[in-house]
Amino acid sequence: MLSRLTRPRAITLCALPVVALFAVAGFAPLPYAVAQPGSTANVLGADKGTPVITISGAPTRTPKGELRMTTIVATGPSADVDLGDVVDAWFRTDRAVLPRDTVYPAGKSDEEVEKHNLQDMEESQDVATQAALGFLDEDPAKVKVNLRLADIGGPSAGLFFALGIVDKLDGDGAGGDLTGGRNVAGTGTITADGKVGAVGGVSLKTQAAKRDGASVFLVPKGECSDAQAELPKGLRLIPVTTLKDAVDSLRALDKGGKVLAC
Repeated sequence: MLSRLTRPRAITLCALPVVALFAVAGFAPLPYAVAQPGSTANVLGADKGTPVITISGAPTRTPKGELRMTTIVATGPSADVDLGDVVDAWFRTDRAVLPRDTVYPAGKSDEEVEKHNLQDMEESQDVATQAALGFLDEDPAKVKVNLRLADIGGPSAGLFFALGIVDKLDGDGAGGDLTGGRNVAGTGTITADGKVGAVGGVSLKTQAAKRDGASVFLVPKGECSDAQAELPKGLRLIPVTTLKDAVDSLRALDKGGKVLAC
């Protein structure tokens, strides 16, 4: 004989599987990565005692401002991210939850990802050199550029490597610094013909920039809305689509001219 369940007891029994499901989900690894603001590096300065940019075959300048490339730090592809991590990051402005496959190639180990990122960095340095020398009409057979920035991977510093080369060789084109002596930060990939590409994680990178003293942030134009999402107070956004855009904007900023805004 079946006994009749009271309503409260029936609700309790029905809720048990749901509670159990949430309990399991709370500890089960999820296919996400949690990212946060990373380090920044002044490409016009030195890394571990060695200049980031070394140029031979042409006269160079010693700029007084800073050009800071920015990074994010994310949990590795083998790291377990559970529901608690996701919920915590969701309510924090200095964290972002990203699908793991958008951050790392599927099926790659931590070591493979690190190697891939370092290769991307090396390639971006070569392309940035081509872009900068092409912009300045310098002969790459005569002007040699060596870029060195250890322990940072990925292609997102391409724009700032190119800007650093331009500043060291030509400054603002009129004897002054391209930065106008400012601490300028930003991000963006670059192609050999000077086109700037999107990178991701810009809302976290703006926070890293402000933390490290930047007052201006150059952002790929297509990522303006992302950069504005958690924009720190006092950090000016400047959208760019090409290396020429970036150079023209910095020159105009120093001279009080019109500068595009996001």
